[in-house]
Amino acid sequence: MLLAQPISVSGNFPTLNNKLRTWLNPPLRVSATASSGKACFVKPLGVRIRAPLDAVHRKHFVCRSLKKETPVDGNNGNERDWSTSVLLFLLWAALIYYVFLLTPNQTPSRDLYFLKKLLNVIGDDGFRMNEVLVSLWYLMGLWPLAYSMLLLPTGRSSKNNIPVWPFLILSCFGGAYALLPYFVLWNPPAPPVEETQLKTWPLNFLESKVTAAISLAAGLAIITYAGLAGPDVWKEFFQYFRESKFIHIMSLDFIILSTFAPFWVYNDMTARKWFDKGSWLLPISLIPFLGPGLYLLLRPTLSTVTISQTPVEPE
Repeated sequence: MLLAQPISVSGNFPTLNNKLRTWLNPPLRVSATASSGKACFVKPLGVRIRAPLDAVHRKHFVCRSLKKETPVDGNNGNERDWSTSVLLFLLWAALIYYVFLLTPNQTPSRDLYFLKKLLNVIGDDGFRMNEVLVSLWYLMGLWPLAYSMLLLPTGRSSKNNIPVWPFLILSCFGGAYALLPYFVLWNPPAPPVEETQLKTWPLNFLESKVTAAISLAAGLAIITYAGLAGPDVWKEFFQYFRESKFIHIMSLDFIILSTFAPFWVYNDMTARKWFDKGSWLLPISLIPFLGPGLYLLLRPTLSTVTISQTPVEPE
């Protein structure tokens, strides 16, 4: 019977000892590739590795990444992508330039007269106001309420100290021209909302289904009133649009507010975690005012959902 004999290493033969140590404990060869960012250690044939067979790919390579792991968002958790904000700022600057310098201004005295009539400063003097113009005027009065219901509280910024309510108040006078600067500065996600806040002004008013129903009904009535106007009335309105600075600016304001509304509907919908059930309302929100108004009526209240603190991606 053969017995295993121990191998003794003598200190008198350093060269032989080094060879024996190399044979007993073979070194690991390191191969690093810059393209893959991995360091691969060639496993000696006599050394066992506690890993599945597929982990070493049957080639006796043990690889470990040399790259420093970064957050999933790619922005190191702190940096912000300002490209959208820059584009929105350029849009706002171009609109302001166009409004003050390029819009038609052929009838300033008539614009002042129309404004006084719409504000009821001038009573019944026998002149019949254009029905489409009157409808547009009252719709512009409803848009600040709709945007307040969309931006409070889910459109607020939690990563800066810029409040949304001053811009909403200014939008009652300046419309989209006053809201666009907040869109530039907006930095989501929205901060959490406490249960007690939902029972106080203004959230209790803005979250009310009664408020949403009244605004939608009013918008539907106003749009129906304009839609029933004859072709001559619409032709007259387009003539005003080409000549009047006041009507031209107000019409552009309505178009801009209608364009941005679907995005804020989507933002509010995902913050309330209602995208799966309410995504069918997104194409409907493209309908000026009526689409967002219908969403505001059907959306779940904040008392039944929790505002998401992370962006919610549609499935």
